[in-house]
Amino acid sequence: MDMNVMMQYVTYGLAALGVLAFMVSIVVQTIKELPKLNKIPTSIVALVTSLILCPVAVVVMCIYYKIVITWYYVFASFLAAFIVYLVSTGGWEKVKDIWDRTKYASRDE
Repeated sequence: MDMNVMMQYVTYGLAALGVLAFMVSIVVQTIKELPKLNKIPTSIVALVTSLILCPVAVVVMCIYYKIVITWYYVFASFLAAFIVYLVSTGGWEKVKDIWDRTKYASRDE
């Protein structure tokens, strides 16, 4: 695979991640004050919202681009939902902290 094509896919993926995280944040801010949901922690509402919104977004995109929906698209959307949840609740800092903890230390240190 060409490096330019791969970088283009990574860029599209990060843009989709940001848009989905923004949408999850907007939906959570809107619905968290509903009478039944105000007793539930906001992070749980955000997780459930992300687990609903991400597969729906994948199905809508597959329908729009006339792509056959396969099981691994839906499965991948559930995995991506956790990343969207992390970004929408803790921001990029929490994801960066997780990344920094998993990276190997450089030889200069």
